[in-house]
Amino acid sequence: QVQLVESGGGLVQAGGSLRLSCAASGSIFSINAMGWYRQAPGKQRELVTMITSGGGTNYADSVKGRFTISRDNAKNTVYLEMNSLRPEDTAVYYCNANGIRGRSFWYDEVWGQGTLVTVSS
Repeated sequence: QVQLVESGGGLVQAGGSLRLSCAASGSIFSINAMGWYRQAPGKQRELVTMITSGGGTNYADSVKGRFTISRDNAKNTVYLEMNSLRPEDTAVYYCNANGIRGRSFWYDEVWGQGTLVTVSS
């Protein structure tokens, strides 16, 4: 009943920028937190950043000062503005939402299918 649809990935040169979007579909009343994880080839999935419904944020140290997360609660959409991209940012980026309440359902956690970000040197 709930899906996360990501967009905005692609290929960019080092130092460039990309903007990811993730929209949650379904008859949703509220979402506690939304954010992004990433998984580079041969590595474990790691948290990039999360934002709560109240606007509280946290970031991985590796992206602080370069990435900015924002959220539109009315649209159940989260955005990730990525600047000063580095080759080490190359990964599949996964949208995550937790604490999703609907008219007749509750989900602890839902994942998007992922969008590939490739940063060339």
